[in-house]
Amino acid sequence: MPKKGLGKGLGSLFGEEDIRDVASTPEPPESGNVTNVRLSLIEPNEKQPRRIFDEEKIAMLTASIKEHGIIQPIIITPSKNGMYKIVAGERRWRAAKKANIKEIPALIRPYNDEQVAEIALIENLQRENLNPIEEAIGYNLLMEEFNLTQEIIAKHVGKSRSAVANSLRLLSLDNSIQKMLTDGLLTSGHARAVLSLENADMRKALAKRIVEDNLNVRQAEALAKQLQRKAPPKKTREKTASDIEIEKIQNNLSSAMGTKVKINHTPKKGKIEIEYYGNDDLERILSFFKIK
Repeated sequence: MPKKGLGKGLGSLFGEEDIRDVASTPEPPESGNVTNVRLSLIEPNEKQPRRIFDEEKIAMLTASIKEHGIIQPIIITPSKNGMYKIVAGERRWRAAKKANIKEIPALIRPYNDEQVAEIALIENLQRENLNPIEEAIGYNLLMEEFNLTQEIIAKHVGKSRSAVANSLRLLSLDNSIQKMLTDGLLTSGHARAVLSLENADMRKALAKRIVEDNLNVRQAEALAKQLQRKAPPKKTREKTASDIEIEKIQNNLSSAMGTKVKINHTPKKGKIEIEYYGNDDLERILSFFKIK
């Protein structure tokens, strides 16, 4: 799905034209120019990837706005309800409200919902304002609501596909561990060490130990390997000739399809489970069966 200006940073998103201040006017503002817009006509983006706003920093920004005014305009787009939706600059909007300012300089652009979601994510990523879980939620939103693949998302935000995939894996963690990431107690590197463990209780134990002992990523990875070795072995029964044959078929399928395949077989019925990682990986597997 082609998009204009996405994937090359905010400069390309907002264009190269000069931004100029214009006086507040009762006429509808001209799209593409900066004008003063009443705060009462502006609403936040409900799909803004950032969930946590530092109130102390908002207070500092409020004081700065009272002293110097708003130097950089926010970016907004018209909504169907006659309001304007914030695309970038919610912190400035919140601080302006606290400063009791009635109008705010804004650049108005006619973006669709998908562009609004992408630009909001890119803007926060470039400012490094998102915690790891907020970043993962942002990627997941683009995948679930707009059917974007990991590869396309990676291109748009200027990251590798593996970085996007690793970020999305964080959403499989227990809520308590996700909160540690949100609160800044764990980093993405710590989370990758935790994800290397399959057992949920062991993951929680490792995350707790990382926080309590203030472990760095390398120490967390080493501890994860120790816990893997201590994991109780799974009980196994002696393989039959049928088991060996099914295992051979399973391995052949895994090798041919480039992903994990599991066959649950009984004499009367069975099922085949094929793992995939994101929409693009699903498309690749479907193409294997010549399914569009």
